Parts: sequence; C-alpha cells; structure tokens
Amino acid sequence: MKAVALTLVLVLNAGAALAQARPSTVTRPCAASQRDVQVHGAIVLGTGGFTYDRFVRDRSFCQFDESLDPAWVPSRDQEACFVGYRCKSQSRWFD
Repeated sequence: MKAVALTLVLVLNAGAALAQARPSTVTRPCAASQRDVQVHGAIVLGTGGFTYDRFVRDRSFCQFDESLDPAWVPSRDQEACFVGYRCKSQSRWFD
C-alpha cells in the first residue's frame, strides 16, 4: 500500500512540473522577450490575459509549408515590441 501511495505522489508531482507558467510579454521589458526568442529559437509567450502565441527566431523553426509573419506584441516599456516572427501557413485553405 505504501508503494502505491508513493508512486501516486511522484506521478502527481511530475505532472505539476509540466504545467509551468509561460512568460508574459506585458509584464516584461521588450528586450527580455526579444532575448528569449533569440536564445531559444522558438518559445511560447503570453501576450496579455489568457492569450498566447508561439514566436520564432527564423524560418528554420517553421514547417516546410509555412512562411514568416513579423510579430509585434505589447510589453512593459513599449506598446508594440518586435519580438520575432510567427509561422504562418501558406496554404490557401487556411487564410
């Protein structure tokens, strides 16, 4: 019985570690969000409230049928901060 309880505790703690909060562009300086995109290459950032998006450094982080779309987000020190790009589908079915 102790082994089952211990296993359950370990599994629940592992799940909590996976549900980490994403950085929010609204509460950070523009340069911090730009740096994160450049360092990681691709990252999900919160953009205010319950909204978020994936931002990339260059096209190598997109699918073969996607192009780059410049991404401007609100930040603590700027209304429109260029953080990098979003991957956008080039398919005519998804416009």
